[in-house]
Amino acid sequence: MQEPQARFRDLTLDAFVSRLASAEPVPGGGSASAVAASLAAGLVAMVASLSEGRPKYAMYIEVHRRTKAAGLELADRLLRIADEDAASYAAFGTAMKMPRETVDEQAARTTAIQAAARVAAEVPLRCVEACLEVVENAELLAARCNVNASSDLDVAALLAEAAARGAAANVLVNLPSIGDPEWGAEATSRVNELMARISALASTTRAVVASGELRAPITTPTTGVAVGGSSPSGAPVG
Repeated sequence: MQEPQARFRDLTLDAFVSRLASAEPVPGGGSASAVAASLAAGLVAMVASLSEGRPKYAMYIEVHRRTKAAGLELADRLLRIADEDAASYAAFGTAMKMPRETVDEQAARTTAIQAAARVAAEVPLRCVEACLEVVENAELLAARCNVNASSDLDVAALLAEAAARGAAANVLVNLPSIGDPEWGAEATSRVNELMARISALASTTRAVVASGELRAPITTPTTGVAVGGSSPSGAPVG
């Protein structure tokens, strides 16, 4: 199995797509999901950048600062996850090819497969968690930004939700190979919880963008600073 020779971020878009379309098993759906989520995060940062410094949206200055920084950090993190996902799948493939002629070889192979499968589930789980952060920031910024760029937040939410579904599928498909039903049940529950929150926030983002109306800033009870948006749990702040 050919492992990636360079970070995906260092490839041209055409080169990445060509590798994705090749007969090599990596990059695959997990890396593609992380890259899609990175694009969504980039869109969040773009909309925040297009809103900064505009007098009409001065009341949302803290929202712009926060979501721009978050979008940039998430875009970078998700590209790293794309590389990690490819590496984890490559490791799983290597474990599957281990010899299994003797009892000892079979035991060693099983142990290696279980360890590799767990990593191959943990990496896309982190992708789903990052997707939640992307849609949280998209929802926070929606209707508190430059209206001429607001539709890009709808695109960001759609991309992040689709990426999360792809990553979630990769979590679940690896669970049977881990050999730890308790951990598998916990991971399944976590994925379901994350997806419910992502879908709700993405839906809210689309509705708010479609309304075409600006939202009022929301003052946090502890600082008195108007920031607006949602808490990490998706509940309104303030």
